[in-house]
Amino acid sequence: MKGELLDLARKAASNAIAPFSGLKVGAALLAGSGKVYLGANIESKTLGLTVCAERVALWSALASGEREFVAMALVGFKGEQELALTPCGACRQLLWEFAPNLRLLLADGRELPISELLPEPFGGP
Repeated sequence: MKGELLDLARKAASNAIAPFSGLKVGAALLAGSGKVYLGANIESKTLGLTVCAERVALWSALASGEREFVAMALVGFKGEQELALTPCGACRQLLWEFAPNLRLLLADGRELPISELLPEPFGGP
């Protein structure tokens, strides 16, 4: 499933709208139900309204009624170069809040628990 999730994240990145940074990010979030929710980053001219791929996938899943999450694959592209990215601080906090046992699957093959990336989340463990 790890390879499939990474492939879905790569596909999702092709839908990114990143005219300012040129960094296209795709996320594939596996819910406990077995359904996968995709996200791509979307940049705004105001930059503050830009949203990360991780949040797009998470919001979609939550809005669909999902409450349990297993893993999220995350892949970035700068031009044609594939990058192994980790979530930004805001996404780390939200992923910890809604999916404290989430495993992150990165493009370079690493697999990390969200708790490793955010050992002291706001709101406590």
